[in-house]
Amino acid sequence: MPRDYRHALDDMLAALDGIAQATAGKSFDEFRGDWLLKHGIERGIEIISEASRALPDPIRALQPDIPWHQVRAIGNVLRHEYHGLSDRIVWNVVVDALPRLHAVVGALRAHAPDLPSGPADTI
Repeated sequence: MPRDYRHALDDMLAALDGIAQATAGKSFDEFRGDWLLKHGIERGIEIISEASRALPDPIRALQPDIPWHQVRAIGNVLRHEYHGLSDRIVWNVVVDALPRLHAVVGALRAHAPDLPSGPADTI
């Protein structure tokens, strides 16, 4: 049986919470100098990206200010273009984009509507 889209929101929240905990009180230099922290954050962003792909269009449409295409695309960049991605870009995503995304995903999860069953509405 396919999973309901709310599981994707839960996965996104878990990754967002993990990244927030791992980076609390950290500086860019600490991030850049800690291999495990850096790669853990990158993996968390990959999970967020992949889970966002499971959100149906009507759910993404509830938050049109979020650049959903970019959220979806960053996972491919991390997987396939990792050698050209700067640490500064990843850190800026962590500091600037993820807190806002966390608030939006949390609100979507708190008020997640039931959707009609169908292939476009489940993962």
